[in-house]
Order: sequence, then C-alpha cells, then structure tokens
Amino acid sequence: MGLAALLSAGAAYGQAGGTVDLMPDESLHGWTRIPIPPIDGLQPKMQWHVDSAQHVLVCTGDGGHEWLRYDKDLGDFILQVDWRFTPRAPEEKRYNSGIGIRLSEYGEIWYQAQTGLSGGYLFGNNIVDGLIQRFNLSKEMKENRVKPAGEWNHYEISARGPRIGLAVNGAVVSELPNCGLRRGYIGLEAEHYEVTFRNLKLQSIE
Repeated sequence: MGLAALLSAGAAYGQAGGTVDLMPDESLHGWTRIPIPPIDGLQPKMQWHVDSAQHVLVCTGDGGHEWLRYDKDLGDFILQVDWRFTPRAPEEKRYNSGIGIRLSEYGEIWYQAQTGLSGGYLFGNNIVDGLIQRFNLSKEMKENRVKPAGEWNHYEISARGPRIGLAVNGAVVSELPNCGLRRGYIGLEAEHYEVTFRNLKLQSIE
C-alpha cells in the first residue's frame, strides 16, 4: 500500500499534515542518544554525524548500542526514510540497525522496523493486557525487499491508532495490528555497523 492509499485508508484516524524534514543540523539539536538497554550507560564516543553537503546522517557504528532519539513525542504519523549500510567484506551478512517507532522516553518499550539484509520487519516490546511482551514478525514478513549493502533502501512507516505498517521499497511487508502505545518517539539505531540515513520526512496525523 503506497502513501496515497495509506492516507485514504486512515481517514477515520484523522488527516495528515504537512511534511517535516527531520534531518538534524551538525549539532544534532533536537535529538538525544539513549543507551540500549536503557539501564546501560552511554559510551563516550560519539558515533553520529551530519554531512551537510550530502544532507545525510551517518552512524559509524563504533560507539556502542544506542538509539538516536528524535525529541518530540508523536501520536499518529507517516515516516519516510532512506538508509544504506557501508559494505564490509563480501562474506559479511550480519548488517544490523533499525528505526524505532513509538519508543517510550528512555526506550523501555520499543517497536522497531528492522534494517538488515535478511529483510525488513517489525519487532520489539509491546504492551498486551498491561504486560510487556516481546514480539517478532520476521516469520510473517511478506517478502524480503531489502537491497544489498551499499544500495539505498526506502522505508515508509505508518503508525495509526493501534496499527503499525512497514513498506520496504514500495510494498508493505510487515504489519502490527495491536500496538499498545499510542504515542512515543522515533529513533535511529546504532548497532555496530556503519549506516547512513537520508530523506527523513515526517507527516503527523491529527
């Protein structure tokens, strides 16, 4: 389902507003580093930087496991983002990162659109009947549409009421119908691999 169809299908939840460019400035103003897991401390090494000339955000992947969290609490939204891994050796298959959706403030509860060569899918810690429960929709992924390391991928993530949907390179591949958090934060994940993000576009839905 493309963006136009998502907007039409979600009319019951409200209308999408204008698109906001989330790319931070070189100081990363408006974004905060959060350790994963949240009880761990941050490593002192800064692994995030903005290349203003290329209009990209780069994570070198050598500063520990963490979120770079956008510091605005969001309800319903549609997020567009491009990402690619910097290639390592030809036999490397374990590239790993992700895009957080409706994170709690310090990441105790989290929903993630996985980025990796094995495909894009949703997983995380959900709230079900008042309890935190881990879920992983990798086996329900409709198809692996992720391109090889070094090539750009496009994610479109929609969060509307209890539903989260992930489209990879133009087609929906993973959907969560029962998201327990209706508000939260967006985050980009550092997990030991160099990954670059661009075209961070957000539409809030009122």
